Order: sequence, then C-alpha cells, then structure tokens
Amino acid sequence: MLRELSTKYKRIAIVGMAKNAGKTTTLNYLIQEGMDEEIRLGVTSTGRDGERTDLVTGTDKPSIYLEEDTVVSVPVQLYDLADAGLEILEETEFGTSLGPILICRVADSGYVQIAGPVINTQHESLCRKMIDYGAQVVIIDGAIDRKTIAAPETSDAIVLSTGAVLSRRMNSVVEETAHTVEVCRLPALEEGEARKIIESRKDEDRILLIRNGQCEELDLVSGLGAGRILASRIDESVSHVFMPGAFIPGSIEGIEGRKLKETVFVLRDATRVFFEPNLWRKLRKRGLDVKVLEPINVAAVTVNPTSPLGYRFDQRSLVEAMQKAIPDIPVIDVME
Repeated sequence: MLRELSTKYKRIAIVGMAKNAGKTTTLNYLIQEGMDEEIRLGVTSTGRDGERTDLVTGTDKPSIYLEEDTVVSVPVQLYDLADAGLEILEETEFGTSLGPILICRVADSGYVQIAGPVINTQHESLCRKMIDYGAQVVIIDGAIDRKTIAAPETSDAIVLSTGAVLSRRMNSVVEETAHTVEVCRLPALEEGEARKIIESRKDEDRILLIRNGQCEELDLVSGLGAGRILASRIDESVSHVFMPGAFIPGSIEGIEGRKLKETVFVLRDATRVFFEPNLWRKLRKRGLDVKVLEPINVAAVTVNPTSPLGYRFDQRSLVEAMQKAIPDIPVIDVME
C-alpha cells in the first residue's frame, strides 16, 4: 500500500477516531511497509508516541522501531531515551513541553520516542525540512485530540484508524466510520465567481454571504447560534454562505426548506464539520449542500477488531462490513 501512496502523496497523517483504535499499530504497519519497500521515511507526531506505557491510561503501548536512514523528529528531552542511535541533523526553532524539536537521522536501528510541534504551520514547515533531508514520504502520527492534522495544508492524505473501541455494536462502528469518511470527502467548491470572492476574504474570519455575485460580511465569527440570524438574511439572491469556523447544528438551526436546499455552505475544509451521523444524514436528505475550499484525501481505513474493554469482533466480518460501507477505499486489519 505505501508504495502506491508514495507516488501520490508526500505527507500522510494517521488520524485516530478514538483512543485505542490502533493508531500506533497503523504507524508501525506503515513503517514496516516502508522498510520492506525501501522507501526512506520521515516520521513525526503531533503529540508524543513510542513510549512503552500510555501516560494517560497506564496500559501497554506498541513501541516504535525505526530502521537506519529514517528521518525522525525527537524533542531534546527524549533524545537520550532512544534505543536507536540518532544523528542530529538540525535543532529547529519549534518548541514543545519537552524542549526544542530535533530533526535526526537514525544511524543505528532501534526504538525511538517521537514528538513534534503542536502548531499546524510549524508541522507543515517541519515536514518540508524532513523532505529536504531526504525523506521520500513523511508519516505524521496524529494526536487523538487534534483532528486538524487532517487539514490539507498539513497533510496530503490521511489514513483513518477505527475499531471496536468506538462501540460494542459493529454496525455502529461501521456507521460512524463511514460518516467520518463521507465528511472528509466533501467536494471542493468549483472554480467561479463565488470561489474567487471567498478566497479573497477567507482570512477575515467572518461569515460571508454571496448575494448576486457580491459579498456581504456578517458580524459573526462562529456558527454557534448563527442559524436563526442566517435564516433571516438568506433569500433567493443568496447562493453561498462561507462559514470560517466550526460547522455545527447551530450553524443552520432555523434555516428551513427552500433556503436550506438552495444555499451552498462553504467551509475551509472538512475538519470543521461537527455533526452526529443521524442528523447529518437527515439534513443531507433534506438538501443540505456543503462544499469545501480544500478537500481531504482519505487514502485508507485501518481497523482494530479488539477493544481494551475486553470484547472483540470477528476480524473478517468487520473488514467486510467496512469495505461494503466504503467500497472505494482500502480497508486493512493492521492487527491481523
């Protein structure tokens, strides 16, 4: 899989749908594929990973083993904890609670604890540096509480990790995962007058109405409670509404019927969507049209059939059900 992905993407982020969904196991799976395919990897994280014991739950975690010539980001305070031999290539200006981030080359294979900056713009810069140091593909281990690592300015594609930990009902796991994939793959706003207007003013962090080819700025920065105000301002002359922040049910509350159906809601990217699957499905059937300035590429979905709560699904049944729900994306059981 990684060989094929490396022909399309330079930065691949692993996004976990929940803790213990198999995110670190997915990371190790991709690292092993990189070794097998002789792809020189860069490995970084939006949090901390590679420690043998989870610092929150106290449970065992998979360690991260890196081969020679891998490019890796390591904070100063974790450098001496590495079992691998690390050659420092650069001490960056990116600070963390564990000290500045070092970009290192693995000189002798071994286990490494990894971490990276928490600011997306810094992560983007770090990835560029790692590629400059010879990484053919940079794999970003996304922190569970930071879905923005999936944003297109930070990663070129995502691998979504899901599993039994989401629910005791396999159907619920499949449904929630399929919903997340659907949202991630919202279509891009087509080129044209509306896109040009929004692109020129998207950094002003205000809700924008595109009315008869003109832009009207509202004194609203959040979608919270915006629906009733928008319902009073939207008429047949409004074609698009740009929402700069989170897109939540309150963003469209009170917008009924024809107004909802004939207005295109535009977001920066799909990481701004926060809707429960059933409500999202109902609104889409009613005609809710949502597009994004930058779409997210979902490269694959990995599944973990085992929950730390002691229950598990049949591996083959889970993979088959997930593949049926999202037939055009590879589904991989990384625990097998």
